[in-house]
Amino acid sequence: MRLTISEFARLVGLAPSALRFYDDCGLLPPAEVDATNGYRYYDRSQAERARLLRDLREIDLPLPDVRLALDAAPADVAELVRAHLRTVEARSTATREAAARLLTQLLAERTTAVLGGPELASAIRQVASAAAATDEYAGLDCVQIQLAPEEVTFVATDRYRLAVRTVRPVEFGGTAVRVLVRADELAAVSRWAAAGDAVRVEVNGGLVLVRGDESRSLTAVEAEYPAYEQILDGLTPPVCRVVVDRAALLAALAGRDVVTVDLDQESLRIGDEVKLEAIGSGAVRVGFTASLLAAALEASVGPDVLLEICEPARPVVVRSADQGTFTTLVMPVRLDG
Repeated sequence: MRLTISEFARLVGLAPSALRFYDDCGLLPPAEVDATNGYRYYDRSQAERARLLRDLREIDLPLPDVRLALDAAPADVAELVRAHLRTVEARSTATREAAARLLTQLLAERTTAVLGGPELASAIRQVASAAAATDEYAGLDCVQIQLAPEEVTFVATDRYRLAVRTVRPVEFGGTAVRVLVRADELAAVSRWAAAGDAVRVEVNGGLVLVRGDESRSLTAVEAEYPAYEQILDGLTPPVCRVVVDRAALLAALAGRDVVTVDLDQESLRIGDEVKLEAIGSGAVRVGFTASLLAAALEASVGPDVLLEICEPARPVVVRSADQGTFTTLVMPVRLDG
């Protein structure tokens, strides 16, 4: 009996977004893909490989090593793990149990959502930097926050980069609503939010963040915001998907202006000077403004990123390997010749 992606995710302890990412990487393809709707289905026989993949990623083992470990003998896997543990510290997992115990006082005319403080701060950090630095175009110096029962979505764009992060609320009350707040004002409360186990987000005319007995108020901005959902929905299937070391790529961009990037299933090359190991599928040449791509990489988390290229003139999707709830789009530049 085939399992849906959600059923298999629960069975092996991986998020559906992580399973989709590992399918894209070729590390854990589904047993079957419905040709009519694209739904992925898995077999129970894949559970052992999925759990090993999960455990290897929990210790931040780089994807090239994970790829080797999945088909290696247990002794070889153990040596890979020992070598990795000698060079990195164990990662700790943040807990939101305290947030789950908090009670929210809801008013009928107010929409509220309770978010983990560190998670809210992370979303602000990842998204706010993509907003425009000036108010030349109304609303683009803002972050749009969408509150809904299933998820709270943070969106920012300056027309050259688009960043989207979703956070699942611990509690929700009221009706779905959208509000625009200035990115610099939101960024200013990020550290304050991170200090709390939970923060209550309230929309009632403006935006109020409540942490314990303290609160921060932000003014709502009236402006028409770009229909970012149409941009995401309008992306064509990528011709090239490549996973690469995030820090190494970021370092390679330092001090550069416009870069020519050649990607294939084994490497990412910047001009004739830099060659980074990569895994993926397809091949393409694309140009970037180095600072724009670097900003997207800096906002990501984890040791690796996935680049998805539809074509050299269309937005490039940069996805965190370890956080499927964060996506950023970067506009490429035209290459001469």
